[in-house]
Amino acid sequence: MKVLITGGAGYIGSTVASACEDAGHEVVILDDFSTGRREFVRDRAVYEGDFADEALLGRIFAEHAIDAVVHCAAKIVVPESVEMPLDYYENNVAKTITLLRAMDRAGVHRFLFSSSASIYAPDENFVVTEASPLSPGSPYARTKYMVEMILEDYTKASDMKVLSLRYFNPIGTDPQLRSGQQLEKPSHVLAKLLEAWSKGETFTVTGVEWPTRDGSGIRDFIHVWDLAQAHVAALEGFDKATAESSYEVFNIGTGNGVTVKELAASFEEISGDPLKVTYGPPRPGDVAGVYTVSSKAKDVLGWEAKLTEQEAVRDAIAWLPVRKEMLGY
Repeated sequence: MKVLITGGAGYIGSTVASACEDAGHEVVILDDFSTGRREFVRDRAVYEGDFADEALLGRIFAEHAIDAVVHCAAKIVVPESVEMPLDYYENNVAKTITLLRAMDRAGVHRFLFSSSASIYAPDENFVVTEASPLSPGSPYARTKYMVEMILEDYTKASDMKVLSLRYFNPIGTDPQLRSGQQLEKPSHVLAKLLEAWSKGETFTVTGVEWPTRDGSGIRDFIHVWDLAQAHVAALEGFDKATAESSYEVFNIGTGNGVTVKELAASFEEISGDPLKVTYGPPRPGDVAGVYTVSSKAKDVLGWEAKLTEQEAVRDAIAWLPVRKEMLGY
């Protein structure tokens, strides 16, 4: 299978690309390198530009017999989405429509969408399945929700078939250290832990009055390599998964809820160093969090998470010196 990965030079996209290649698939990368890294592309076919550039998309589809598109290009920083909602709606929603039109013109009708568990409305136990109520709590989350609605409608009116993977909280890095978290000032919790630990600074738990077992937010932390393997399983099982319905959603998580305080404790255990920890208010757009109890991905795609958050912490720590040598920070 030949797969076009938008955002394929980013943290998740590059890891998905490696997993696809390891499984024997060919990848083509489209990235504007606003956050992606050229070092992560290596010898892959790569096109630099916006994923809504119609001329560029036409060229890609003319030069490659693409079997499926994995759409990983999106703005993802929740507080930034609160400050710049129009930028998020334009990039994440409007441009995705342009991409879909280009796919249709090219006769490419398999679309694997990077969605988000942030669209869920948590219950009192913070557990969700694909059938749980949806209530996105930030402009970022609403862009994911809106695209899902667009995709479902579009599959009913066209030949497009879509699998939406609702990511929970990716952490860690490719165990082979081919790529990883690339941002110098990242916003994700494990990246913040790594930054504080490596610089001897204080880690701030943002939000400690949530109705969870210890007051901090609860998350379903999934190793990014498990997440990448879920994409491979979805691509390889795409036609079977969409045989009866052209639009399907899958929760991609571990099934375990871990609080931010518990992740910090795991980090201390793996690193062997005590952390300096303080507590602060939630960031704009933050929510208490959820974790999945669904087995749909296992039942339909044959995929389930195999790696623990402790292994993700270990791999993330191992990535730091590689990142410094590769990226300079």
